[in-house]
Amino acid sequence: QVQLVESGGGSVQTGGSLRLSCVVSGYRVSHTCMAWFRQAPGKEREGVAHIYPATGATYVTDSVKGRFAISRDNDKNTVYLQMNSLKPEDSAMYYCASGVCAGYKMSEINYWGQGTQVSVSS
Repeated sequence: QVQLVESGGGSVQTGGSLRLSCVVSGYRVSHTCMAWFRQAPGKEREGVAHIYPATGATYVTDSVKGRFAISRDNDKNTVYLQMNSLKPEDSAMYYCASGVCAGYKMSEINYWGQGTQVSVSS
């Protein structure tokens, strides 16, 4: 059974840092594209970052470039999102997902996690 379980969210002040974790069971994170999405109330879901299976190459969206980084630990079968210099506009529910990536986006999503809330206060 496939499961994606996120953790690490919380409340921080502007400029703070958080590291989100996504523990995966049912398949290897190194064998599929893994991504982080976020959705704030009243806004569309946004792809934040993804990591390719074979090469480990990463992509982050422009709004978080230089502040966020996606990585994975193959031994722990876990994907991370390191978030630094957080801003109030980063506040959202963050979701881990797996699927197929093409170019700058995850074009096919197979599984979602339940999400973890990030709140950044000014």
